[in-house]
Amino acid sequence: MDTTTTSTVTVTTPAQVEQAVAVIVLAFGTDPAARWTYPDPGQYLTHFPAVVRAFGGKAFAHGTGHHVGGFTGAALWLPPGIHPDEEALQAIFRDSLPVERQAGIFGVFEQMARFHPSEPHWYLPLIGVDPAHQRHGHGSALLQHALARCDRDHTPAYLESSNPANVPLYERHGFRVLGTIQAGSSPPILPMLRAAR
Repeated sequence: MDTTTTSTVTVTTPAQVEQAVAVIVLAFGTDPAARWTYPDPGQYLTHFPAVVRAFGGKAFAHGTGHHVGGFTGAALWLPPGIHPDEEALQAIFRDSLPVERQAGIFGVFEQMARFHPSEPHWYLPLIGVDPAHQRHGHGSALLQHALARCDRDHTPAYLESSNPANVPLYERHGFRVLGTIQAGSSPPILPMLRAAR
């Protein structure tokens, strides 16, 4: 696999935010949790970009949003002490989901909060590769880039895998499954921690 040029990791600038959001929306188009939340394609395409911005958008302001060449993939890392915009997420879900679906999604987020490490850590709320460019090492490049900083700082990294197919990738990079998150009819989501090195 040739990753010499297309997998060069670059910081996403404010002018490139929409490109990064777009590739993550593409990447999550078949994600079990994302499509459980928005099973209707029109609703997904209408509302999921706002979810991406609320869940991981603070990475752009902190210079910790990254992409690989041509926006074939993107990762939004939140530094220690920085959290998703929970108020914005709640508003998006209240405004875009039927009341009967809201309990499940809020239950998932409550369980997610219980697994987050209490010590300072880097959090990866979102990483994705355009389906047309998957299996070329782009996801690994994005992970390696940020994890090198975690290792320099001797800081743990944490994520939730909403797609079981991605667990082996994260395990290859040192993450370990902590348990299972599931509320109502939601698919299982696996919280994963990579210990400080």
